[in-house]
Amino acid sequence: MIEINDLSKKYGTKIALQHLNLHINSGEIFGFLGHNGAGKSTTIKNLVSIIQPTEGSISVDGLDLKEHRQEIKEKIAYVPDTPDIFLQLTAREYWDLLSAAYNLSEDEVKERRTKLVNLFGMGEHVDETMASFSHGMRQKSIIIGALLSDPDVWILDEPMQGLDPQAAYDLKQLMKAHAAKGKTVIFSTHNLDTAQQLCDELVILKKGQLIYNGSVTELLAQHENETLEQIYLQMAGRQDDGHLIDDIEGDHHE
Repeated sequence: MIEINDLSKKYGTKIALQHLNLHINSGEIFGFLGHNGAGKSTTIKNLVSIIQPTEGSISVDGLDLKEHRQEIKEKIAYVPDTPDIFLQLTAREYWDLLSAAYNLSEDEVKERRTKLVNLFGMGEHVDETMASFSHGMRQKSIIIGALLSDPDVWILDEPMQGLDPQAAYDLKQLMKAHAAKGKTVIFSTHNLDTAQQLCDELVILKKGQLIYNGSVTELLAQHENETLEQIYLQMAGRQDDGHLIDDIEGDHHE
């Protein structure tokens, strides 16, 4: 269980996140939706201790993040919003680095690593450098590294980005299986279909503020005969009734 209480983050005078309160249960897939700059990645980076909040607190299984940072980090797998990291390493070297960071022996990770490598079709590329990979292959490598230790909480920032359809499907199945074991999956996405398929609960953020927290089913029930896309754009989108598009397209008409 994760508790986020009155979480705020400022960069100078810019407010990236404003008084966010969330309760994330174990055994569920929890999604973050919102436009670029809405506060999704800011929240996630606070959760994984990449940045520190300006105000507020985070606790995981009753442990305060400030006081138990290392212990909580060991409970978390993290996939960042860009896979362009450790490019000088081979995929195998990167996974070895992650195994060492989690104090895992070769015996502990060998079987799981083999299964993940086979699942994501990376078997022929384990000794190639990350720099030589396509965006999608880098993403697969980062995902494999994050999931090696099989920790309680998976935190995935735009994890489907760049994945081919098979890899995206396989990751979704892994996420469902992890939650079914009573573990927690937190992820951000721009894809509304993915959110609708996976999320037990989701939040929608706009300009650093929470504008919805609940299930997809509840959200659809509140807006009868509307798609999730229509509902989302009404809540978080630009309210111009398409006039800006008409203006742009009108430039081509005499």
